[in-house]
Amino acid sequence: MNKGIVMVSLAVYSCFPEHSRGRRHPEEAPERRNEFQRDRDRIIHCQAFRRLEYKTQVFINHEGDLFRTRLTHSIEVAQIARSLARNLQVHEDLVEAISLAHDLGHTPFGHAGQEELNACMRELVPQAGGFEHNLQSLRIVDTLEERYAAFDGLNLCFETREGILKHCNLRHAHLLGDVGERFLLRRQPSLEAQLTNLADEIAYNNHDIDDGLRSKLITLEQLCEVPIFFQHYVAARQMYPAVSQKRLVAETIRTMINTFVQDLTLTTQQNLDMARPGSVDELRQAGKMAAFSMEMRVEADHLKKFLRENLYRHPQVLRMMSKARRIIRELFVAYMEDPRLLTAEHRRESPQAQARAIADYIAGMTDRYAIREHQQLFHM
Repeated sequence: MNKGIVMVSLAVYSCFPEHSRGRRHPEEAPERRNEFQRDRDRIIHCQAFRRLEYKTQVFINHEGDLFRTRLTHSIEVAQIARSLARNLQVHEDLVEAISLAHDLGHTPFGHAGQEELNACMRELVPQAGGFEHNLQSLRIVDTLEERYAAFDGLNLCFETREGILKHCNLRHAHLLGDVGERFLLRRQPSLEAQLTNLADEIAYNNHDIDDGLRSKLITLEQLCEVPIFFQHYVAARQMYPAVSQKRLVAETIRTMINTFVQDLTLTTQQNLDMARPGSVDELRQAGKMAAFSMEMRVEADHLKKFLRENLYRHPQVLRMMSKARRIIRELFVAYMEDPRLLTAEHRRESPQAQARAIADYIAGMTDRYAIREHQQLFHM
């Protein structure tokens, strides 16, 4: 056996594909791959996943080729989540599927686009409900993707769908059937889903540092006021005093990610040892298992606060987000006032259904497609 390969047996509280709670539409079991691998493969091949390449993480897609997009972010989350899953003996293929699908429902222009689309829905057609990207991700895999003759959506396993739906209010939970049930019963999702959620946080916190420095919107001097960054930066500089600043920053971010992963692994294992769940269902009822230590939670929150105040609210980012909000709102209003601007597949009879179809259409746009569509409608 190759010495670099470690065979890991799954813990009893892992999700096992052969014991999946199934798909919305029954299908024969896949050959030569498990059910979670099939889910991952379906996600990778769907249109919504490909569109993530041109959707904002922090910086608008056209602002630079080296900044992260929703696609590269999702891949980075998957890498971190797989490491966590391997360490804690839960299913790697499931965390990979959840990671790759978790942002499918994001609008163009990141959170600003989501917030504006939600505002449009609530203000102009309140009976249609608002917009939330997490619910939209589930809507995409359950309904909107059109790849299969036998069913709408991707027909993913319950366990993957459960992991995609990270949060949900009780009103929506009542409407979502099996995946909404845990919110009504106040239970946790699988450990795979819990780990993926925290892998998402590790990825965007640390990689937004890299993009923020690359953009010159934040400085190394500012970052050195953040304790966890300063600690790792000093250690990297002491170990590699002759390397360039670029490499020092990369080394700092790499070791920070490792520190977060190691702390999360150790703390989660301690929680599992105390709770001793005997199955995934027992784990769901045992309370939250995946967590950072109290000390690391403080460090992570400090880093998030720094990024929020110095990067996400930087005047240059806010100016671009203001333009993005205007694009989203003007597109939504134009389509609602004159649905003839839409192709037949996006037209509906009632205002409520029309608003939801427009939200689906706008949410599916890439940054550059939304900009181009707006220019064609308003700047001829």
